[in-house]
Amino acid sequence: MATTGLPESISSDLSRVTQSLQMLAPRWNVWVLMTLAEKPLRYREIRSALPWLPDSQLHPKLGKLADAGLVERSEFESRTVLYGLSVRGRELLPVLGEIATWGGKHLEKDMVLDPVSGNRVPKAVPRAQNIEDTIALIAPRQATPILWALRIRGVSSAKALAATAMPERHLTNVYPPLNRLAEDFLVTKDRQGNAELTAAGRDLAPVYQALSAWAAGRPLTQATRHPVWAPQAARPLASPAMWATTQPRTPAVPTTPVRAATWKPGDLFSHTAPARPAGAAPTAGRTR
Repeated sequence: MATTGLPESISSDLSRVTQSLQMLAPRWNVWVLMTLAEKPLRYREIRSALPWLPDSQLHPKLGKLADAGLVERSEFESRTVLYGLSVRGRELLPVLGEIATWGGKHLEKDMVLDPVSGNRVPKAVPRAQNIEDTIALIAPRQATPILWALRIRGVSSAKALAATAMPERHLTNVYPPLNRLAEDFLVTKDRQGNAELTAAGRDLAPVYQALSAWAAGRPLTQATRHPVWAPQAARPLASPAMWATTQPRTPAVPTTPVRAATWKPGDLFSHTAPARPAGAAPTAGRTR
């Protein structure tokens, strides 16, 4: 467990959340999980749903998700093998829903021309991409500890923030992750270098509440009781709520609004994924 200056109970909670994010962070993990959200599938059905993933990537990814306890592999006498979400994996779906909701609200989207109205509208994005893009922001090392420390401290100097989030590391180590969070509009800094969460950063509360409850094996109905991310009184906006996405987007047609509690057919993609050669998949990764 990473050492922080937070109370032991909060540090343990933070450690479980960061480990959960690291488990979800590898590229395409979320897409695989959401492909299996409706029902167990044969391997060829998963490969058909994710045509850009070659066997050399898909097969080991399923194995790693099974090792993590999120996917189950069932083999039947007819030599039929099905991959489906485990109980733990199914319990994760509402958490992914909270992450998708945040991404749908705060991720910047390209504007496209609506062929019906002729107006420019935000380009629709597959929900799995919203989730993956959001996780890409908060999963990097020290990102979540800094966000939690700012939630607790409010406005904070870099020195005080480092003492809370990474007390065993040199002060200068706080600047790269803090600057990255500022570039992503999750944190804002004043002229003196003091930092605080933006509106988008504070809106991560439901995400962290759900991740914390899931990681600890608690019912999500108790999520709002979180000692750090419980509801707070409204505060003025620290910066514009919209922030620039860190990842290119996959073209899609409009989808219905995200609902955290359930996933229905079509939630993974906003349209049927076209067959693409490996390497021509929806792109991801920082583009700054």
